[in-house]
Amino acid sequence: MTSRVHPRRKTPRDTPTVGTPRPRYLPVGEQGLAVELGDTVDEEVNARVQLLAAAVAQQLSGDVEEVVPTYRSLLLFFDPLRVKRSLLVRRVEKVFAALPERAALRRSRVVHIPVCYGGEAGPDLDFVAQHGALSPQEVVALHTGASYRVYMLGFTPGFPYLGGMSPRIAAPRLDQPRPRIPAGTVGIAGEQTGIYPVESPGGWRLIGRTPLRLFDWTRPEPFLLRAGDLLRFHAIEADAFHDLERRVADDHFSADVDRAEGDA
Repeated sequence: MTSRVHPRRKTPRDTPTVGTPRPRYLPVGEQGLAVELGDTVDEEVNARVQLLAAAVAQQLSGDVEEVVPTYRSLLLFFDPLRVKRSLLVRRVEKVFAALPERAALRRSRVVHIPVCYGGEAGPDLDFVAQHGALSPQEVVALHTGASYRVYMLGFTPGFPYLGGMSPRIAAPRLDQPRPRIPAGTVGIAGEQTGIYPVESPGGWRLIGRTPLRLFDWTRPEPFLLRAGDLLRFHAIEADAFHDLERRVADDHFSADVDRAEGDA
């Protein structure tokens, strides 16, 4: 009789259940391998991505030069002169098979982000409020009242794609992107929110700005945030923003981070 008839005989190394489908492997150029773990964007799939990313980075460091986790997949970069793609697939498959059947959400770091909302820092706050039939104060309350999971970093160095925003403050992108958005600006696009880590163009609705530096190449760890972190926004007044901005510029202030167990 098969293991489907006797599920209690299964171990974490057995074929995954319906809830944990096998990865799909796709070539990406000559030096890339995409490992897809699902078709939806949700916390369970992303937790599995993070779990596999950490395991591959630890166990296959001799084969894989870089591991890039996304919402629902990994992108692995490798040297084809050292390891064939087919062999890498088999090794990743072995690592995957050793994972727990269900990836529990690991205890994440919680990073606290102070934000000055509205005014010059958030010129689209009133639009977002009107779009959702809310007051600007209600938008701020909803935005600061949630915990956001960092699903992935991308677009520009350190840009966090966050899950967990209330759909009540969802808003459409701009028809015409702005050519320059200051670093630290907090925006909304659809049902997502994010922070511009460096000055760049962008089409998100801008609701505020943080004085923290999400990306600084002069730091030993250039990125403030990591995939898998939890993020919480806290509203501050303009005077507090400018004070923190000066302290950050003088390297006299760092982000408030509640560290996970075992985190360095």
